[in-house]
Amino acid sequence: MSTATAPTGTTMSPEIPAQLAANRRRKRKARVTAVLFALPALTLLGALVGYPILYSAVRSTYDAGGSHFVGLSNYGELFQDKATLTALRNTAVWVIVVPALLTGLGLILAVLTEKIRWATAFKLLIFMPMAVSFLAAGITFRLVYDQDPQRGVLNAATVGIHDAFADSAGYPGARPRDATVLKHTTGGAYTTVHTTGPGEPLTLGLVGLPPTGIPAEAKQAVNPATTQAADAVTGVVYVDFAPGGGGKPNQVDLRERGLPGITLQLTRDGKTVAETTSSADGSFAFKDTKPGTYAVRLPAENFAEPYGGISWLGRALITPAIMGAYLWVWTGFAMVLIGAGLSALPREMLEAARMDGANEWNVFRRITVPLLAPVLSVVFVTLIINVMKVFDLVYIIAPGPVQQDANVLALQMWLVSFGGGNNQGLGSAIGVVLLLLVIPAMAVNIRRFRRSR
Repeated sequence: MSTATAPTGTTMSPEIPAQLAANRRRKRKARVTAVLFALPALTLLGALVGYPILYSAVRSTYDAGGSHFVGLSNYGELFQDKATLTALRNTAVWVIVVPALLTGLGLILAVLTEKIRWATAFKLLIFMPMAVSFLAAGITFRLVYDQDPQRGVLNAATVGIHDAFADSAGYPGARPRDATVLKHTTGGAYTTVHTTGPGEPLTLGLVGLPPTGIPAEAKQAVNPATTQAADAVTGVVYVDFAPGGGGKPNQVDLRERGLPGITLQLTRDGKTVAETTSSADGSFAFKDTKPGTYAVRLPAENFAEPYGGISWLGRALITPAIMGAYLWVWTGFAMVLIGAGLSALPREMLEAARMDGANEWNVFRRITVPLLAPVLSVVFVTLIINVMKVFDLVYIIAPGPVQQDANVLALQMWLVSFGGGNNQGLGSAIGVVLLLLVIPAMAVNIRRFRRSR
């Protein structure tokens, strides 16, 4: 038997081949052991992830009932269906807007929390929504965005701010008892049927007001005869209805209250020459009126519906409103991840920049952000993946009539497959397209994780 030699020509020890073989056996055994330990997880992953993906890809090539092979027809229908195209457009808006906003907001909060005293408590407060389910968050924001200011917190604040700077409409629904004194004119205003002049008091009665629509400061309506003045057009505007019944139409009776705050305009030849407002007892006066004939006009603003806030759940704002709820939930996630990267930055570099005269903005822009670029990219890409799968908030917050306007791909997949469409072929095609859109973002994240190892 020949003697084994090393490549350099020296004699190899007989024990070396045995050691190499033993090492190979140990490595093989380690690989087998690793596979055995991973096999349950791989089996579960294949059953819950791998099989559904393959089944969806196959099912997307069949018709709605799953009995006839249609090839790629479902994919062609996907890009022709109006609802699906709306969902695709909204998903693109989500991907462009939300991850960038969340990453920027998380960066700002992470930097600011380093400057405050109660940083831990602040981070806990911002991160707390992550512990809330999307179902609970959706129900909460559905109430926050409610149109009724008595229920919707956001509209309650909006109406309060509006009413602080502008007068709210006074008497929605009020109207004359008949057309003998006041007539309806263009735009919802009312004008006196007959002209008047100084020294001729007017009695302007209105009906159609509920008891709750009469202000608390309203007093017993004044007798128009007492307002008469030779150099003024005077009168009273009041509720022409006495509680408990009784009284005469177009005449001020006991227990009939005046309407304060009514805007009245004195017009001549179609032009407004004066304007006044009724007092608590409903009386009004256009003083120093020149002799002649005039008409009195009650503008439409007196009878318009009061300001009810912003229609957050309307067609125009429904998608931004849902995005706001999503930001509330995920801001803490972005802040914590970026904050962890921020705490690992070399402090000596930041201090050196400050000692060289750089202000905080330059330190943030030229040092902090570039050093945090790997963390920011991971957060950004992760949020893109999550945004593409958004479903719960859209389904819960968007009311039925505007749900299609806020539709996204994940919701459209469910609606087509199980929400009444009963077309699982088209639903599977949407699912495959959604998977294909997510894969590039996942690949970028995996590649970056490998680089950081």
